[in-house]
Amino acid sequence: MLSGFDRPRLVILILLAVFAAWFLSPEETSSLSHSYAVCSSSGARVYTVDHVVPNAQCLVVDGSLILDIGSLDDIMERWVARGRLRSSLQIRYLDESSIVVPGLSDSHAHILEYGASRQLLLESAKTIKDAVALVRQYILDNDDILNNPSKFVEGSGWDTSWPVEEWPTSDDLDMDPVVRGRPVILQSKDGHAFWLSKEICALSSPWPSEIEGGVIMKDSSGNPSGVVLDKAQDLVQKPAPTEQDLLRHFSVTAKDVLSHGLTSVHDAGFKPVSLEFFTRQAAAGNLPFRIYGMRYFNENDPYWGNLSEPIINAGGGRLNARSVKIFADGALRSGGAALHEPYHDNPHTKGFMRVDPKVLADVVSKFFRDGWQVNIHAIGDYANGVVLDTFEAALKDVDITALRPRLEHAQILTQADLERVGKLGVISSIQPTHAISDMWFAEERLGPERVKGLYAFRSLLDHGSRLAIGSDFPVEDMNPLAGFHAAITRLSPEGQSPNGPSGWFPEQRLTRMEALRGMTIDAAYASFTEDSLGSLVPGKRADYVVLSQDIMTVPVDRILSTKVQATVVDGRVAFGQV
Repeated sequence: MLSGFDRPRLVILILLAVFAAWFLSPEETSSLSHSYAVCSSSGARVYTVDHVVPNAQCLVVDGSLILDIGSLDDIMERWVARGRLRSSLQIRYLDESSIVVPGLSDSHAHILEYGASRQLLLESAKTIKDAVALVRQYILDNDDILNNPSKFVEGSGWDTSWPVEEWPTSDDLDMDPVVRGRPVILQSKDGHAFWLSKEICALSSPWPSEIEGGVIMKDSSGNPSGVVLDKAQDLVQKPAPTEQDLLRHFSVTAKDVLSHGLTSVHDAGFKPVSLEFFTRQAAAGNLPFRIYGMRYFNENDPYWGNLSEPIINAGGGRLNARSVKIFADGALRSGGAALHEPYHDNPHTKGFMRVDPKVLADVVSKFFRDGWQVNIHAIGDYANGVVLDTFEAALKDVDITALRPRLEHAQILTQADLERVGKLGVISSIQPTHAISDMWFAEERLGPERVKGLYAFRSLLDHGSRLAIGSDFPVEDMNPLAGFHAAITRLSPEGQSPNGPSGWFPEQRLTRMEALRGMTIDAAYASFTEDSLGSLVPGKRADYVVLSQDIMTVPVDRILSTKVQATVVDGRVAFGQV
């Protein structure tokens, strides 16, 4: 019989074995030669995202690198000129409707959090009662939780945009006898709020009367009501994830990442446990896609930029962590975005900053001095202005291309700041699916004039800012084609918007090529990898995706029906088949 010490180790070993077997043995990898070509039977259906040869008939892969690009006749002629036999080049032909694009990147996401969120998902709940019912069913479906009332229950995805907009409370969870008395922590859809049971509130006490950069919601008696926002989430006591938790969460995410055609993901907030986990996985060769990590900065902790070395190209180029993630403010949904003027639907608040501007200015200049890329979460127009002031002061007399600062979200900006982003050389890390989620309540929250500066993608681009496109999964749909569709249409997947079928502020739409660049070469630039990733040119890594139809030409209402036929990383099939 296994001892208590041996059983967890065995579980971890089994999870590692299963994950490694899935990662190392994709179905079609063994049937591809070391060198091979992927060609369309007619026409140039390989989109290179390179201005020299924008489209080609064939892509030639040699090991993990791209060897050649061009027509079948041309690549074969060059193949023979290298002293090789024509018959030695394996050729795979695309389906007639299929295309090849560079491997897609998600420039802002949360990898382990996505895997964790799939355990108890609350997105389908339309009311507080619905959400509690989902928690109840989850407990009933999991005997280990049902039979152990002290076991923590964690879920995510609830949203206050219910028919009656209201904040949930601990009392709401206690209304259900199955849920009552258990430690429950439920994160909101935007990731900026926790809904807590009374047990968690008690475990995390004593609570301060207030916290800078956060909110502890109170009941009529002045006690915590069960919801905390932004920095107040750091006060919540919960168990650290185990190694088997992390492996399970990562495995769930990895399968979905590759099935959606993503070959690179920028993780927007490595905490120490995440950084250590991915460093271990990189050393073991267990990263099936590329990860660009932003290390989370807690302004209450000592500055560490001069004490820690960036991670560059670990695990054969699969892991990089050379940037820092700082939060300037909260989120628009939860009313934490810092605005110049009060909220239109709540004139008693302007939101709040999560970090003091003086502290921000101090640490940003230090991180730049010590060679770190600085990526700052900024939602409200006041927060974005403060961040741009900070960047402008810190970037004087420095090489902007060596630092590449990023505005994470860049959601609401004044006209002057829309112009300033490009002038400063700041990258705008945007999430188009946020726009189509928020468009239904944005004007009510911001008013008819200020809303014009929300998700102003075209204005950012036209004023010279480079756009790196992501999803913020699990907040929004991971599917990069959902972001592509939202960027070029400003419509919901059903083709709707508050402004009708022309789209929500259609003048802010991107072209298809601009959107594709934001998911490929410009995302690569934002992670310092444009020399090896982001476009299909000889000498770069052979990361590419085969799609079932041409997203660059099909009617927009057909884009979301596109299937990923293959995801290839370093020339080897990681999902599907070539």
